[in-house]
This record gives sequence, structure tokens and C-alpha cells, in this order.
Amino acid sequence: MTKFRLENVSMNVIQTALNGVVNELTIFTFSQNGSFVSATYSGGPIFKGFLVGTIHHDKLLFSYCQIQTDGTIDNGQSECEITIAGNGKIRLVENFKWVSENDEGGVNIFQEL
Repeated sequence: MTKFRLENVSMNVIQTALNGVVNELTIFTFSQNGSFVSATYSGGPIFKGFLVGTIHHDKLLFSYCQIQTDGTIDNGQSECEITIAGNGKIRLVENFKWVSENDEGGVNIFQEL
């Protein structure tokens, strides 16, 4: 059972971790089929990225891979808390862990456009 629907939701990052790569120019477009979620993203320093995962109630778990405009390829895993912001838009607080960068982690905040 899912509490939130991400089908056709577009988001960008409103707060990026110091070791994060995505920024406010990176646009994520989500698809959802039951509890399965995927997204493509690009913009800013990201040429193309993909994520796949699952959503349960107010948690989104996913793995991601991306290629940056400089040719760097990265991947990792994330766990997100899903909330509704004061403006009524869906917000994700992402705790990520780079697999490709010595397991460094950080927090990004995404918000529905």
C-alpha cells in the first residue's frame, strides 16, 4: 500500500548536499506502477540519470545511476522520506549513499515543480 502517488510528478532539488551532484537545474520525471517507482533525470551537471525503486507508505527506496556532462559515471542508493510541503507540493528528503564514491553519503531535498 502506498500513501503517495509519484506518477507523472516532476521534481527538482531545492537543497543539495556538499558532496551532491544534482542541483536546481536537474529535473526528475517519475513513473509509478503500484509500489514500483522509476524516474529519469537530466539538467545542470547531469547528462542523464535513472533511478528504480519501491515506495511504501511515506518511504521511497531506490538505486540510481547517472552520467555527468563531464563523462563521470556514478551510482548509489537512497532512502527518502516523502512529505507534503507547506505549499502543498510533494517533497522528498533523500539520504543517499554513493557506491561509486567510497560509500560517502549526504542529504538532498527534492520538491515537486
